[in-house]
Order: sequence, then C-alpha cells, then structure tokens
Amino acid sequence: MRLLIVEDEVRLADTLRQLLHRQGYTADVCYDGVSGLDNAMTGIYDLVVLDVMLPGMNGFQVVQKLRAANVAVPVLMLTAKSSLDDRVHGLDCGADYYLTKPFEPEELLACVRTLLRRGGGQLQEDTALTWGDLSLERATFTLGCGGREVRLSRREYDLMELLMRNGSQVVTKEQLLVKVWGYDSQAEDNNVEVYISFLRRKLTHLRSGVRIRTLRMLGYCLTQDEEATL
Repeated sequence: MRLLIVEDEVRLADTLRQLLHRQGYTADVCYDGVSGLDNAMTGIYDLVVLDVMLPGMNGFQVVQKLRAANVAVPVLMLTAKSSLDDRVHGLDCGADYYLTKPFEPEELLACVRTLLRRGGGQLQEDTALTWGDLSLERATFTLGCGGREVRLSRREYDLMELLMRNGSQVVTKEQLLVKVWGYDSQAEDNNVEVYISFLRRKLTHLRSGVRIRTLRMLGYCLTQDEEATL
C-alpha cells in the first residue's frame, strides 16, 4: 500500500518513512502543504499522514480542500497542538483521526492499520488480506491458499495487494504503474506484464481457484476458476 507523509520536519518525516517501510508500506514524503495537496489529489494514495503546521498551506486547509474535491482518502493528522478545540477543528475539517505529538511509534502504526482497514478487501488480525481462496500476509510477504504458501517479492506483493483490494473491479496498467512503481517512475507497461506473469505462475503453484484476468485495452482484475481467460 502507498502512503503519503506531509511533514515539514525533515528528520521526523524520514523517521516516519522508515517506520512505515519496515511495516511493509511504501511511503512518499512532501515537506509543504501545497505539494502535499497536489500529491494527495492524484488519488494514488491509500492514506495521508498530515502535519498541521506546514509552510505554504496548513494541514487544516489541505484536508478541507481534499474533502471539497471529494477525495475520500483517509487522513491521519499529526500536530503538537493538543487543545480540544484544535482536535475538534481537525476532525471537523475532514480528518479521520488526530494524533498529538509526541507519540509512540506503536500508536501511530495502530492508527494507520485502523484507517487502512476501512479500505477494500477483508482484513484478518490487521495483517491478512483475503479474496476468494487466497490470503495475503503483510508481515511475511506471503501468499497462501489451502495451507500452501509462496513468498512474494516486494513488487509482487504490492501488485497482488492492489488486485485483491479491487477484486473483480478492473485496475488499469496506469494505476498499477503509479501505485506500485511510483508517480515519477520510468517503468513501462511491459514491467507490469512481467510481474503479472510472475504472479500467475505462483497462483498456479498454489493451485488457487483465483485467476488474474487480462481485459485488453483496459487492465486486469481477479476472477475465479472458469471465469478467467488467461
């Protein structure tokens, strides 16, 4: 999953990025409100971790503009402002949760998991995503089916997670490229095709009834057994 950190304190932003990376998340960083808003508006992020006191545009304004544009990405606000009025204002602006600095890493990760749980797919014990007969484990980067497991690379994991969260809904190659390789990546369509082929081999090895279906000129989606066209 791809997260956006909007935090002007460089050291804290880097610490947050490393913390999230160790938990299996991909995290991008913006250091001001304007670029943070621009990136959040792209729709490629599953969650935004947003500081309040930012240069250019404060966090309250950022989340207000996101909600005004009907961008429903979950927003976790971080701030040193601990008064009740500030917390209420942040939630009224459209934030989903408000975490006061300083905070413990475990507390932030729990907030992230809680907010991400509202996304697509079915989660079990905060780490497993299921679809059909498949179970995808974040903690170990493993894909399982009927007691059998295979280990995925980071790229394979990100692709499979995105497909499972969308299920039978089509995900375009462009969406896969942006969300898995990154907005500024030089990766091309054939990169997606190569990794899709890797995942198909692993689904066959697992003897799963889930298939990755190609819809020409559109993208990919998950189907089950006879529905798939390989």
